[in-house]
Amino acid sequence: MKRNESIEKFRAAHIGIIGFGRGGQSLARWWQGRAAKITVSDRRSADAIDFSADDHPSVRFQFDDPQLKLPQDWDALCISGGVPNEHPYIQAALARSLPITNDAQIFIEHCPAKVIGITGSAGKTTTTSLIGEMLRAAGNRVWVGGNIGRVLLDDLPRMQPHDHVVMELSSFQLEWMRSSPGIATILNLTPNHLDRHGSMEAYIEAKHHIMKWQRADDWVVLSADDAHCRKLASRARGQLRWFGMQPIDRNGAYLFEEQLCLFEDQERIPLLHREEIPLRGKHNWANALAACAVARIAGVELAAMVQAIRSFQPVAYRLQPIRNLDGVSYVNDSIATSPERVIAAIASYDEPLILLLGGQDKDLPWRPLLERITTQVRSVILFGEAAPMIQREWRRLAKDVPPLYRLSGLAEATRCAKQLAQAGDVVLLSPGGTSYDAYRNFEARGQHFHELVMSL
Repeated sequence: MKRNESIEKFRAAHIGIIGFGRGGQSLARWWQGRAAKITVSDRRSADAIDFSADDHPSVRFQFDDPQLKLPQDWDALCISGGVPNEHPYIQAALARSLPITNDAQIFIEHCPAKVIGITGSAGKTTTTSLIGEMLRAAGNRVWVGGNIGRVLLDDLPRMQPHDHVVMELSSFQLEWMRSSPGIATILNLTPNHLDRHGSMEAYIEAKHHIMKWQRADDWVVLSADDAHCRKLASRARGQLRWFGMQPIDRNGAYLFEEQLCLFEDQERIPLLHREEIPLRGKHNWANALAACAVARIAGVELAAMVQAIRSFQPVAYRLQPIRNLDGVSYVNDSIATSPERVIAAIASYDEPLILLLGGQDKDLPWRPLLERITTQVRSVILFGEAAPMIQREWRRLAKDVPPLYRLSGLAEATRCAKQLAQAGDVVLLSPGGTSYDAYRNFEARGQHFHELVMSL
């Protein structure tokens, strides 16, 4: 389905919704307003799902269905982001050429406002939030959500054509989408979610959907520093802008002599010095540059961009300082669910580090991260399901490595870090794995770490 194509042909149809988390519940509310017959399927039991049947009076639920056979009378399938492609309903729907969609697709089809979409392997939430702040600083009415915060489909009735929407989009959402936002951004493409997509090529193709369905008058902003993004440039259907840590002879936003600058038709427009960015790490300089490139396309004044950057604070669970105790800083980077993100986190600090690694593996390579761990990391503490695998990889390294400790869970790892840390150290939770071995999401893991640190 192309952008703004009507789905009114499904009014009063029988819609199946797979997965009843926040996105699934939003989908149920949407279809109820279109007189659709709705059946929700979720492998979890009713007791394990936070919902009220009173909120969904016309919805039929089936929980813990052992057969998982796609009903013959379903007209379309709506899936939540966490549902794997191997799900029997999805495979059966594909075999029957049944329409498959999700909340992000439906939202973009029906949104009257200007939509900016952000994706990438890292930095999505920070960049999405920063673009939202730039638009607000310029006096716009802004909605921020998607893969973060609110499910935007719930806000759709209140949106107006002059509003702006800034939407974070994951590869899970994008792989099923057949519409693209008017302004699309790909921040970077490094190995991630290969347990879901199966290969780097399939992962990149899912990300490409954010720009694949654009029109000639749309815009895409790509990283000049990322080889995969540079290759995607030849597939751009809309107008192209760049961002990067070194200027190239293309319009965009770049770092030039320690300053964030816009380059337009060979004119350089300085914005602010990189040291004025209140976020740690070179990766956040790149995020700020991407935000500037997008905001410029959206018509944001330069002063509003600079104001938003200077006042921006770290987003929760993304290199978020928690407290300083006995001269030791505790930092929460629970969002780091890939080894690549841990490398960026380590590079953000000059101080000695006590690094907490673990969680659940996503079939990603750990060796590049372990080889980057130098004497700056005084100790590594492993926890969670991936800990034995990381430890085995660690032992294969033919180099001097810092002490390694292996604990069963995050609580024990945090207490161990407290014992090992000295004044001037940073205790950094940057796990490199997902949270699903012990928590429902990375936010829950981050919240637990916050509580553990505050109780020390």
